Amino acid sequence: MKKFTTREIAFLALLVALNIVLTRIASIRIAIGGVEGIRIGFGAFPVIFSGIAFGPYAGGIVGALGDIIGYFINPMGPYMPHFTFTAALVGILPPLFLKPFKAQIPTFWQLVIAIGLGQTISSIILTPYFIQMLFHLPMKITVPPRIVTQAIQVPLYAFLLK
Repeated sequence: MKKFTTREIAFLALLVALNIVLTRIASIRIAIGGVEGIRIGFGAFPVIFSGIAFGPYAGGIVGALGDIIGYFINPMGPYMPHFTFTAALVGILPPLFLKPFKAQIPTFWQLVIAIGLGQTISSIILTPYFIQMLFHLPMKITVPPRIVTQAIQVPLYAFLLK
């Protein structure tokens, strides 16, 4: 297990707070069938940033803590650990996908690939699957808008990280 310095813990706490604000307050929520089907915003950016800047372990912590604390501050239905797992994966996957490139500073396209793969697994596949499993909302309704949203957000996240 990696030991974090006090400075890194302070940065990670700031990123958790930024994640909560951008996800829970500064995002557009679109309900489908009485369930939040789509959320458009920049809430994933601090989680992805923490994973790439501090490692996958830090990204997972920021994603999970942001989801758990955000739930207690602004609950949207019952607590579902499935979505905490997905939030942690948002921070874990991109740095893991960047490892094979072995670049100190990843290029824009390396970031697009890593973030795109991470968002495809977490936001396009797992989240709609969990929504279908828990709320019986078909994936064919929730996946297409998520694909469009991620097609815009992934290059934007890569640009901001670069």
